[in-house]
Amino acid sequence: MATSRRVSRVAELIKREVSQMLLNGIKDDRVGTGMVSVTDVDVSGDLQHAKIYVSIYGTEEAKAETMAGLKSATGYVRSELGARVRLRRTPEVVFIEDRSIERGSKVLSLLNQLELQRKPEIVAENGENNEEEV
Repeated sequence: MATSRRVSRVAELIKREVSQMLLNGIKDDRVGTGMVSVTDVDVSGDLQHAKIYVSIYGTEEAKAETMAGLKSATGYVRSELGARVRLRRTPEVVFIEDRSIERGSKVLSLLNQLELQRKPEIVAENGENNEEEV
């Protein structure tokens, strides 16, 4: 079992290397369909498995195509990680789509809508109170 500090360091290293591969290394055209970024990497305590969370910007069709391209490039990514990162065993790699950014932006837009709806009510309440005070 690796220490938690070592696991987090390996996760950051994998995140950096996979990001570089997404920019330069992966030649599959499907991966370039949507804008892809690595948001997080979760490495198991024994350093045998790595879940790579990716955020994909684009249409649903582009997202599905990009995920298919990433899943087919898993072997390449693992072999490249083995060459770039010095570990006894290269972890098994799994790509998982991260939709947290979409959920966050949806929540923010809902909060902004609520704020816009409340402003006229607040202005109306303050206007009525000011007239009564005069």
